[in-house]
Amino acid sequence: MRYYDMKGFLTYLILWILSKKKMNGAEIAKELQKRRGTKPSPGTIYPVLKELKEKGLITAGKDKVYSLTRKGEKELMSACEFFCKTFYDMKEMFRCCR
Repeated sequence: MRYYDMKGFLTYLILWILSKKKMNGAEIAKELQKRRGTKPSPGTIYPVLKELKEKGLITAGKDKVYSLTRKGEKELMSACEFFCKTFYDMKEMFRCCR
């Protein structure tokens, strides 16, 4: 089972965000706030970051700046492929939101 199958979109979003640039937890929370409209609590973000780190998908320096590992990049690519296969008709889905 792939990791992204277990946690919903939060894991996917964090991997996606970190694929763009290295960030600390507060920066990740701000980026998630832009997408969700509300800022997630540290109790939401840090357990996911810890788990991603334990799985070897991200790394953190002494300054607590997180970045994607090669394994994380591969996992993100797999998640993107899975997402695209699942939501291949996304344009049609978005029509209901207008």
